Amino acid sequence: MKSFTNANVTAFEEAVTLSRETRRDGRSPVFSGGGSDLLGLVKDRITSPDVLVNLRGVEGQDRVTDVSEGVRVGGLITLDALSREVSIREEFPVLAQAASTVATPQIRNVGTLAGNLCQRPWCWYFRNGFHCYKAGGNQCFSPTGENQFHALFGGGPSYIVHPSDTAPALVALDSSIQIVGPEGEREVRVADFFTLPQENPVRENVLTPDEVVASVTIPRPAMGSRSVYYKVMDREAWTHAIVSVAVVAQFEDEVCRRARIVLGGVAPTPWRVPEAEAVLLDQPLTQALAAEAAEQAVAGARPLSKNGYKVALTRAAVEQTLAMVSDRDQAD
Repeated sequence: MKSFTNANVTAFEEAVTLSRETRRDGRSPVFSGGGSDLLGLVKDRITSPDVLVNLRGVEGQDRVTDVSEGVRVGGLITLDALSREVSIREEFPVLAQAASTVATPQIRNVGTLAGNLCQRPWCWYFRNGFHCYKAGGNQCFSPTGENQFHALFGGGPSYIVHPSDTAPALVALDSSIQIVGPEGEREVRVADFFTLPQENPVRENVLTPDEVVASVTIPRPAMGSRSVYYKVMDREAWTHAIVSVAVVAQFEDEVCRRARIVLGGVAPTPWRVPEAEAVLLDQPLTQALAAEAAEQAVAGARPLSKNGYKVALTRAAVEQTLAMVSDRDQAD
């Protein structure tokens, strides 16, 4: 591991300026909040920064604050703090549940919301030195290789799955991200933040060089809203979702008036399934209806040679999550 310079900043604007100046000097900058994913990338020799721009000194971006449209969550809040925040647990249980499932307690204590959204893929080819699309190469090794955990939806030319737990929850909540960069601040919907490999197989999101995620704004839930996050893993800790499901639904006299179903672990981006959502509208959420919606959720799946089991797993996970949503005690 080569040596690098640690630079502490106290404002996102300062961080952006420092990153841009470092790049102009021909050196490589990298932002660090919690640094848990960055450490792995450095150890695996995927990235080799000259300057580490440490964001921990930026004040006020590690908390939840009320704003006119809902709540604003600072990008530097730890996942543990996010999962325990009373206002998040009460109004947005899907997000609190998602944050609480990330990795291990030790990692949740340092990992941040922004870092969870911006983490790089955990594909074993990318993480183990293969010259794939994500590493600047011109091929994806998974279609003809070990693809047990790869994409069912939206794959090609790369078939990675996005590893974030909080991303599907935030898409289901119709949240937006505040980004600070050289041109000032801009805002994008979380649903539009992530990009498919067809757009650019090297990247996973719309961030340009020297831009940093500052915060996330979540609109207040409508009256009668319920939400649940459900995650299936291959072991109990320090692993990412094989399949996850985030559901946010609004009910009126037990009739579903609005629903968002977003899948994780099955696509290069959080994968929304509008066809499944449409099944639920203007009807009571019965077991039979949940099964029909689950069937629609996997209708567009395109499994690879070794991940076909994920189709049945996804179907079952959607059905299970909807059953939890129909139970007031589990969804509130």
